[in-house]
Amino acid sequence: MSPYLGVIEDDKQIPEVYSLSQNYPNPFNPYSTISFGLPEQAYIRLTIYDILGRKVRTLMDKRLEPGYHEIVWNGKDNHGNNVSSGMYLYAIQAGHFISVRKMVLLR
Repeated sequence: MSPYLGVIEDDKQIPEVYSLSQNYPNPFNPYSTISFGLPEQAYIRLTIYDILGRKVRTLMDKRLEPGYHEIVWNGKDNHGNNVSSGMYLYAIQAGHFISVRKMVLLR
């Protein structure tokens, strides 16, 4: 795993509902943090898409314990290439919970 793509877990607090927070900073260059909360153990998929809906990067695809989690995106695609400036969508799916937010990369 790249030193710029990591997960921070806080299992001390358990959220009451699923959540996906706005990334920060936004706009960003070259790194941005995405936070989400899981009220129960869940298999999650966190994916970055370009504005046309094409998959750019799968940040996470695994089962996680309940709690608040953060992952840092380094602005690279699944092949390790820097993506261009522009608007991107990030989506989380955890069971029946699906949420999508926008973020802007400025190079």
